[in-house]
Amino acid sequence: MQHPTVDCVMSAGATHRPGATPELSVIIPTFNERGNVRAMTEALERALSGIRFEMVFVDDDSTDGTRDILAELADTRGNLRVIHRVGRRGLATAVTEGMLSTTSPYLAVIDADLQHDERVLPEMLALLKSNEADLVVGSRYTAGGGIGDWDAGRARVSTAATRLARLITCADLTDPMSGFFAISRPAFYSAVRNLSGQGYKILLDIAASTRQPLRIREVAYHFRARQTGESKLDALIVWEYLLLLADKLVGHIVPARFLSFMFIGGLGVFVHMGVLSIVLALGVSPFMWAQATATATAMIFNFFVNNTLTYRDRRLRGFFRVSRGLATFMLVCSVGAIANVGIADYMFSDFHYNWFSAGLAGIAVGVVWNYAATSVFTWRSR
Repeated sequence: MQHPTVDCVMSAGATHRPGATPELSVIIPTFNERGNVRAMTEALERALSGIRFEMVFVDDDSTDGTRDILAELADTRGNLRVIHRVGRRGLATAVTEGMLSTTSPYLAVIDADLQHDERVLPEMLALLKSNEADLVVGSRYTAGGGIGDWDAGRARVSTAATRLARLITCADLTDPMSGFFAISRPAFYSAVRNLSGQGYKILLDIAASTRQPLRIREVAYHFRARQTGESKLDALIVWEYLLLLADKLVGHIVPARFLSFMFIGGLGVFVHMGVLSIVLALGVSPFMWAQATATATAMIFNFFVNNTLTYRDRRLRGFFRVSRGLATFMLVCSVGAIANVGIADYMFSDFHYNWFSAGLAGIAVGVVWNYAATSVFTWRSR
């Protein structure tokens, strides 16, 4: 049986009558937000009273019963839809899919955790409808905004990320890291085919992907504390953000995922040499076995780090899938090692390249093979 990737759940009354198409679609990505979605729905209904709008919850296969609550809510509301994604994960792609599932002229994005202030949505919509802006951003850093109870460390990280955003967009934004914004459909369509889909910062992705500069306005809001559930932000978000920057800077030449794969492979070289030196220092094994031990250790290291960072959106979980993935990764990389040695020897012996050039050629072939083959056999997209 074919594995499902998207399952849309809609209330029986969710099909709008002719002439009743919503003017605003609010996209709400969710993952394990059972304690927040009911309050989020009620808050949006209060804030957008008198406006034709729909709520599109895009759920990345929550395990806490979030969709059960959403099904109950959809049963009594004609403007609430749920997109259930299986086998895919990530806020940026969830938002994109949610937007593409709608037909309304205006789109908004808000988190389900109630940290964004839904009460400014009418002002955002008014700016779009009056044609004063193509994109309206809820900003924590413009006059009148605030970051709430953030500690100094989180504030510094946010400030640094905001400065780095200038590398990929010239858009006049005080808060390019915001996850709270509204956009017209033409503006979204001008960016959608160039989106990288990397990580959590979909606003920055949009701002850096449009064919023409957007007219941008900012609306101040105060960031609120999460009431229930756990934050999805962790140290790995920093890595995903760096991949987004890399994708926008050089993604048209080299895929950002490939750069991540190469970087981790470079770390694996240090692991290899460290293990090799330790085993040889112990004097318990001949060189051949020490080299084999170091090689296997480096492969295991590379697999688990790539599983966590490079392929976070396809991360293998569970004993069986991780074991199978490790086996295919080591098999593929073993073939890559053979290709590396063979190409290097061929370039050195038959074409008389110097050892350095021959070695680089072998490494290049091995890395490209490992990346391409593991994408297919180890972390294939479902």
